[in-house]
Amino acid sequence: MFRRLTHFFVSLVQKYLPDPFLFAVILTFIVFVLGIILTDSGPYQMVQHWGGGFWDLLTFAMQMVLVLVTGHALANSAPIKKVLQGISSLAKSPAAAIMITVFVAAIASWVNWGFGLVVGALLGREMARQVRGVDYRLLIASAYMGFLTWHGGFAGSIPLAMATETDWSYELTGGVAVGETIFTTFNLAIAIVLILTLPILVRFMIPPKEETFEIDPSLLETKIEDKVDEKAEKTPAERIENTPVISIILFTGALLYLIYYFGEGGTLTLNIVNFIFLFSGILFHWTPKRYIVALYEAVRGSGGIILQFPFYAGIMGMMVSSGLAELISQWFVSISTEFTFPFFAFISGGIVNFFVPSGGGQWAVQGPIMLPAAMEIGVESARAGMAIAWGDAWTNMIQPFWALPALGIAGLKARDIMGYCIIALLYSGVIISLGLLFL
Repeated sequence: MFRRLTHFFVSLVQKYLPDPFLFAVILTFIVFVLGIILTDSGPYQMVQHWGGGFWDLLTFAMQMVLVLVTGHALANSAPIKKVLQGISSLAKSPAAAIMITVFVAAIASWVNWGFGLVVGALLGREMARQVRGVDYRLLIASAYMGFLTWHGGFAGSIPLAMATETDWSYELTGGVAVGETIFTTFNLAIAIVLILTLPILVRFMIPPKEETFEIDPSLLETKIEDKVDEKAEKTPAERIENTPVISIILFTGALLYLIYYFGEGGTLTLNIVNFIFLFSGILFHWTPKRYIVALYEAVRGSGGIILQFPFYAGIMGMMVSSGLAELISQWFVSISTEFTFPFFAFISGGIVNFFVPSGGGQWAVQGPIMLPAAMEIGVESARAGMAIAWGDAWTNMIQPFWALPALGIAGLKARDIMGYCIIALLYSGVIISLGLLFL
């Protein structure tokens, strides 16, 4: 029965889910129409909101491109290949490959979401190279399912914001330490249950042998050596490109900065993750030439991010400026009680995430409505904030925005993995709801 349900969703998504770019365009049209119907904004005002927000994610888009290309290039270095091969060697069957992938991705995402996205996809690629008979689509879907844990972890935007003096919520609450959000019993329980049970869930999703989508391992192999002839006669410029001295100097400078940064109390932000990926890749490829070749190979998968992120910024502009996001949040507040508020905050967070797929952006939109309401009803600020955070993470399973880096690394399309992710959405929704309501 479970396999039939999985097959149903996979087939449904394969037939009807458009390319992620068209998905973003459809969401644009939906928000445009809803804004006209439900708010005071007319068509001309909605166009203004859309155009005004269109470029608001440029910095973030560049960060995501760098997550993809620096992570991909790092993975193609000899030391990281050995690590991935070592983990992959633990898998003695297709089922083990899929279960190990989602387990590692979930832990990595809990530590840092950017790290988790890249590690999961890269491990999935390596598993597909080493394990015969594994379904590649389910393998990459499993890698992406690990992303469910990110907003309850160390790099969760909302819990970190609530603990920051410069955040708008600090004056309202007096600050909420991460010990009251990330390290509370209910949050840790949700994360641990997901990390331990997602491998079991994906085990039941494995398709029969005749439906298995197995990829040719040679398509996943990037041989930098074939594109860098280090033995040929070289000009002075080429000798500089092929000397490790430049790489060693660059890495040493980066290492000294990281020692200073973390010594001053710095945290693992997305910029720092990219910084580590970049300079580790430069060192591990040993020569600038080899790293340049690896980076050029990685850039080919970044087109989806470059094209689609401005459209999501436009959607966010319409949601925020028209008041549509505020309207959705207020409606859920109006039907909540002290007991049901965390559940409805979670559901509203999931809905708003569809149109505002950014944890920090969502907190800026929803937080000023949900947090005062929670305090008035008698719900702890920490629980209210984490309910929104888990809602934000939850619907990523059917929102291709965050899957783009993983899809770029894997060379797949959203429709290849989203059918499996719907099952993860349904399952995790139950786990998260129970944790928020009863723990």
